[in-house]
Amino acid sequence: MENVIELRNVNKAFNGFELKDVSFSVKKGFVTGFIGGNGVGKSTTIKLIMNLLQPDHGEVSIFGLDYKKHEKEIKQRIGFVFDQNVFYENLTLLEMRNIIKPVYRKWDDALFHSYVERFKLPLKKKLSTFSKGMVMKASLTMALSHHAELSIMDEPTSGLDPIFRRELLDILHDLMQNGERTIFFSTHITADLDRIADYITFIHNGRHIFTKEFYTIEEDYAIVKGEVGLLDRDTEKEFVGIRKFNHGFEALTAYKQRTQNIFGDTVILEKPTLEDIMLYTQKGINRYVESHT
Repeated sequence: MENVIELRNVNKAFNGFELKDVSFSVKKGFVTGFIGGNGVGKSTTIKLIMNLLQPDHGEVSIFGLDYKKHEKEIKQRIGFVFDQNVFYENLTLLEMRNIIKPVYRKWDDALFHSYVERFKLPLKKKLSTFSKGMVMKASLTMALSHHAELSIMDEPTSGLDPIFRRELLDILHDLMQNGERTIFFSTHITADLDRIADYITFIHNGRHIFTKEFYTIEEDYAIVKGEVGLLDRDTEKEFVGIRKFNHGFEALTAYKQRTQNIFGDTVILEKPTLEDIMLYTQKGINRYVESHT
């Protein structure tokens, strides 16, 4: 299966933060959700993928190509949707289109106007008058109007009302039907990924935790609930993170079947959300125990 994005042992260090040995791939024809808490390296990773930053060590390839030799070709094939306004605010949407259109060989005016109409965007009002939701719709319109093979979306639903969030996910779902497009979708609203993601890539503290098919996460991970007396030094090592209460404990395991074999019917296993996985990883990446009285 063809990989559209590949990171191989990528390192990038800043003052007080480091992406360390990050390796993962994004497969053609699928939606990969990119999750992690604030400040864990999601934006840095996206900037590396976009060639806005260069790795200190390691390799980044897009469509199997190297940015050093093929930057123009790569960027012709990418559509980028950012969670902030990247347009000239003193221009109208139509004027902004006139700047962006010549950059892309496959720009499609008919497609542009179809999205403008669908999103009810004013062509002749200054972008400074647009709400955050309208700016996101404009950004999405620009990204989709040149038949991008890869769409990179950084928090595209942040600040949007629930109705348009749902509409956006439906649009993305429709785009994926021909199997030729790929979406890399970074978000902290993990419920959106329940509707659209085929794969999940999770990073934490600058490290790649996993890339898994969405359905296998439920097979591997589980929330475990039981009495505190079941815990000791060895059994606690089974968990990514633990929360203790007076009446019992709640924990996350990444080895659902093994946990079931160890504890049997003395514990309850429940399906975790992506937020559960992020929370327990944040609190217990080194298996620290959080106690509550």
